[in-house]
Parts: sequence; structure tokens; C-alpha cells
Amino acid sequence: MDAASRESFLEFVTNRSTALLRTAVLLSGGDRHAAEDLLQNALVKAAGRWHRIDEPEAYVRQILYRQQVSRWRLKGRRKELTVAEPPDPGADARTAHATDATAAAELRLVMRDALSRLTARQRAVLVLRYFEDLPEADVARLLGVSVGTVRSTTHRSLARLRVLAPELSLLDPSDGGRQQPPSRDFAPVEVRP
Repeated sequence: MDAASRESFLEFVTNRSTALLRTAVLLSGGDRHAAEDLLQNALVKAAGRWHRIDEPEAYVRQILYRQQVSRWRLKGRRKELTVAEPPDPGADARTAHATDATAAAELRLVMRDALSRLTARQRAVLVLRYFEDLPEADVARLLGVSVGTVRSTTHRSLARLRVLAPELSLLDPSDGGRQQPPSRDFAPVEVRP
């Protein structure tokens, strides 16, 4: 790698590694150490081809997705360690939110915990569809599956998330307001003909 390419690569890593690490953490189910390994491997692969890459961020993200797919395919052949009960988040996690920052942090923790309990394939599909905002066809291409598989996996993954973290359903605007708490802005009005 020549000096100009090296400088360009170092600038890319400095500017984009935080965003790429966030994606890697989501893909790895909240395991920061696995996410750092995933990102480091992706950056090493990108560095070897840096002078031929037109869109570096897209290239590195694709490496992240493909490496994670390879990991879950290999992991599927290994036996998974199961525990009798999920960890209790404690009484503090159930109290009312003091500030918006606290609420946002708690939401991230709940989401990370719920995502970590999904299968790697389910997690990858949800991250690509909703966190990366990719269309189903792109997700299918990146994961090497059909669009129908992406749709069915998305459906099953969202259903599983609702079971694992029911508090997330309060934030879902697509449920027609059935699960949302009643508004305190106005009282219901009875309309008579």
C-alpha cells in the first residue's frame, strides 16, 4: 500500500469505525468483543484491496455481513449453551424513566438483550432490514438467501422479539395503537347520533 492509500485508509478508519462498530455489535448480538473482532477482520480484508475499492463503507459493511453469516453457519453446527432462566435485570430496570437519556439507554439495553437471544440469522436479517434500512432484495443478496426467506425470517424474528421484550411493542406504531398506553392529553368523548 502506497503512502496516499495508507493515509486514505487511516482517515476512513478514523472517521467511520464508530458507525461500523455499532453495526458489528448489533450483528454479533451485543457481544462487543466479537464485534471488535468482526470489524477488525473486515478492515484487514479491506486494507488489502484498498486501492481497488470505489465505495469503502459499502465494501466494509458487506464484509461484515458476510463474515457474520459465515459465523452463524459454522455456529449452527456447534452445540449452544443454554441456561434455565434469563438474567433478572433488577428492580432499577423496572422503575419509571427519570429522563429521556435514561429511557433511551434502557431501550438500547432491552433491544440488545432481545437481539442477543435471537438466532444469528434472525439478528442479521433484522439489523440489515431495520437498522441499516436495506430493502428485502439487498438483504437476500447479502445473506445469500431468497427474498421469501428474508420475509419469513423477518416475520418470525419480529414475533420472537415481541415475546422476548414485550415492552418494545409499546413503541410499535404499526399495531394500530392497541398496545400503546392511553393518552393523557384528552378524555374520551361519547358521540351520540
